[in-house]
Amino acid sequence: MTTDAFDWNRTLREQLEFSWEHGLRPRLDGLTDDEYFWSPVPDSWSVRPRGTSTAPVQVGAGDFTIDYAFPEPVPAPFTTIAWRLGHVIVGVLAARNAAHFGAPAASYETWEYAGGATAALGQLEAQLDLWLTGVRGLGEAGLRVPVGEKEPYPDAPMADLVLHVHRELIHHLSEVCLLRDLYLHTELAASGATR
Repeated sequence: MTTDAFDWNRTLREQLEFSWEHGLRPRLDGLTDDEYFWSPVPDSWSVRPRGTSTAPVQVGAGDFTIDYAFPEPVPAPFTTIAWRLGHVIVGVLAARNAAHFGAPAASYETWEYAGGATAALGQLEAQLDLWLTGVRGLGEAGLRVPVGEKEPYPDAPMADLVLHVHRELIHHLSEVCLLRDLYLHTELAASGATR
């Protein structure tokens, strides 16, 4: 097979689709609100009911806001599953869907953050579907087009952005899976149960 006959668009999509369908999505089944908001260390950043955060900055358009600061403190605060999902939904997917695929404008400041795990997973699945549909629509030629001024490296091809977004999703959603494991084992240890 020559590289001219190779379907790069399919290959880039499958990088994420395989991880999502066979690893990440099954591990998110049954995510509870307790896990979603669980803070294993004090002063973790999270998604919180409006007016209850002590973070330097709290933004969001609805009943819940997300914690952050600019510039980010060193070391960066630990983040909950709620925060990590908010970051993935808005900063990784929704803002890119708006910038590149005609979705409604989205930013950390204007997003209505989910007040529970089920709603957050629904937002995640909706934004992921928009992203993958947009990437599919690029075809081969669209992967070579520069991303433009909406991204930090405007001359980079869309293929670079696709790879970056997929790395971010796999990375952060794997962290969510690890936090679920930690939550489970912490709860088991606290109850004296064995597994």
